[in-house]
Amino acid sequence: MESLAPNIFVNDMKATIAFYKILGFNITLSVPESGDELVWAMMANGSVTMMFQTFESLAGELPEVSRTDGGSLLLYINLKNIRQFFEDIKDKVTVLKGLETTFYGATEFSIKDNNGYVLTFAEHE
Repeated sequence: MESLAPNIFVNDMKATIAFYKILGFNITLSVPESGDELVWAMMANGSVTMMFQTFESLAGELPEVSRTDGGSLLLYINLKNIRQFFEDIKDKVTVLKGLETTFYGATEFSIKDNNGYVLTFAEHE
């Protein structure tokens, strides 16, 4: 295995893209390739890649994908310069847990994205 790129289902693609742009992600691919009504988008920040897809786009293919918002999922993202990143975004997002050092030596903070998912950012200093 070489990488993991989660495909996260969302209700509002425009809001999701805007939220992840706050975190420094940029669109690398989308369906359709341009326009306002995207049904799928791949976004990246450094070596972290995430995909977002509308529930409606898979309604007939995978009825198991039926949740409406959020989920029992926490995405753990390692990065450098966590303190600066926290300062850059803390007033633009919902912070669930501020900067703290864990018992295993990582500096972490957690936020909730616009779809109800929890993102924990960590730096192992």
